[in-house]
Amino acid sequence: MANSSDYQLGSIMAEVKLKSKHLNSLKKFIEDALTERLRELQEGIKRTQERITFFENKYQMQTQEFLRRFENNELQHTLDFDEWMGEAWMLEALLQDKEEIDEIEFVD
Repeated sequence: MANSSDYQLGSIMAEVKLKSKHLNSLKKFIEDALTERLRELQEGIKRTQERITFFENKYQMQTQEFLRRFENNELQHTLDFDEWMGEAWMLEALLQDKEEIDEIEFVD
């Protein structure tokens, strides 16, 4: 397996080259793996958004307001607030991973 990088103004594009006697099988295997990972990410995003909504409803505060107030030490540390903070960070990471997969394209 070899990989190379193409550098474009303002962004870095990675290109991975794979060799196989069974190119169509390899391509399908990778597409299926990416599709499965995307499905897992979407499920994780949904669960995380549900948890965030739970906290927003419980404390009658949007997450962005909570984060601002928490980071400015306007709120005490509680188990709920630590969990809410963790869910907000998790959502950000899951969305980033999803975006990265969404941007993958197969080139010939």
